[in-house]
Amino acid sequence: MDRRLLSLLTGIGFLVAGCTMAPKYTRPEAQMPGEWPTGAAYGQAEAGASLPAAEIPWREFFPDERLQRLIDDALKNNRDLRLAALNVDRARAFYGIQRAALWPSVDAAGSWFKERVPAELSSTRQRMTAEQYSVDFGIFSWEIDFFGRIRSLKDSALEEYLATAEAQRSAQILLVSAVANAYLTLAADRERLKLAEITLEAQQSAYNLIKRRFEHGIASELDLNQAQTQVDIARGDIARFTQLAAQDENVLNLLTGSSSPMSTDFLPAELDSVDPPRELSPGLSSEVLLYRPDIVSAEHRLKAANANIGAARAAFFPRISLTSTLGTASTELSNLFHSGARTWSFVPQILMPIFDARLWSAYDVTKVEKEIGLTQYEKAIQTAFREVADALAVHGTVDHQLSAQQSLVDAVARTYRLSTLRYERGIDSYLGVLDAQRSLYAAQQGLISLRLGKLVNLVRLYAVLGGGAV
Repeated sequence: MDRRLLSLLTGIGFLVAGCTMAPKYTRPEAQMPGEWPTGAAYGQAEAGASLPAAEIPWREFFPDERLQRLIDDALKNNRDLRLAALNVDRARAFYGIQRAALWPSVDAAGSWFKERVPAELSSTRQRMTAEQYSVDFGIFSWEIDFFGRIRSLKDSALEEYLATAEAQRSAQILLVSAVANAYLTLAADRERLKLAEITLEAQQSAYNLIKRRFEHGIASELDLNQAQTQVDIARGDIARFTQLAAQDENVLNLLTGSSSPMSTDFLPAELDSVDPPRELSPGLSSEVLLYRPDIVSAEHRLKAANANIGAARAAFFPRISLTSTLGTASTELSNLFHSGARTWSFVPQILMPIFDARLWSAYDVTKVEKEIGLTQYEKAIQTAFREVADALAVHGTVDHQLSAQQSLVDAVARTYRLSTLRYERGIDSYLGVLDAQRSLYAAQQGLISLRLGKLVNLVRLYAVLGGGAV
């Protein structure tokens, strides 16, 4: 009997292994142009791109050794990334639970029964004590998945697990780009601070000179007050950029999971001290976006919703469960495992839903959830295309902006020198010097912002193309 029962259960398991009522999944057509946008803002895409961004390891994209160490620390210690990894572990465990439901669980149960029966109730009209020992080993209520309900739930759990794993890769991409952006922003703010300090020194010297001229009656009080305003503006900027640099360091400490302030050896002094990220090209086809982790994750969730439809459909059909045991029983403990004390049972059960309005509502829910998943998938693709297009628009124009801004800085610097000479010779008032100095300072700060914007946009282009996960 043991072998026949085992063969029966094995045959049933193989019979139902591939059954499912889920709709056949077909990847939706990508709702985006096949090529990147073109025009004056985008320049020309390079046809001979060496590798897709997603295949370029972050260590190769970021050659700066200090930045590499910071990113490495963040990948080891960042709490958000650690939570993402734990979510993956949890989803994997849920999938294991659901997969295990396909197969029977074998349990062992032992019992002891003792009962006193009075003479009035005894068949022998004599008082008696009944005692029974039993040990059972077998399957207690296993649902045989004829219509694929459990298998569909297992497939859904698998897709959720894969979606969570892709979400972890997305979290790593965001973390790598966030560390790089914070690092570059710190370098820019420190350069702005240095510029403000140089400006303050120059303005303080100019103020001291005008003050001496005022004391000798050569300069007016208006000139003195105008010079004082520039000194105060520079002092205020020094305090502001000191604050911003400190906050940038705090961001890096948080991202890297550091428990103490990091050494200045890991921090850049200015943008010129940073090895810039390598140049890259998105290629000619926008299909590379279909392999971006967040889009792959959205597709896995769409597949999970598709599998849930199969489970909802199977709920309309009968559920067949099986209970079978092999064991031994005896009225005496010493004879429990003797020959002739064997027992067995084989109890199939079928549950047929006749009327349950909740099943129809649950089925409608799964269909709507699939439509929601499809919409989210399409939106993820369109958002990704827009992000890349925006980054390409900056990439195609930022060099022209930098060239124009550098020319502006050079022109305003010459104007400032000439205005200073004219004031010192008494040709013009100090107002011309003041306007020129303000314009020069603003142009220099604008140049730093543009240089930072170019580097940050390069990091963003790398991230939105899926780079940073390896």
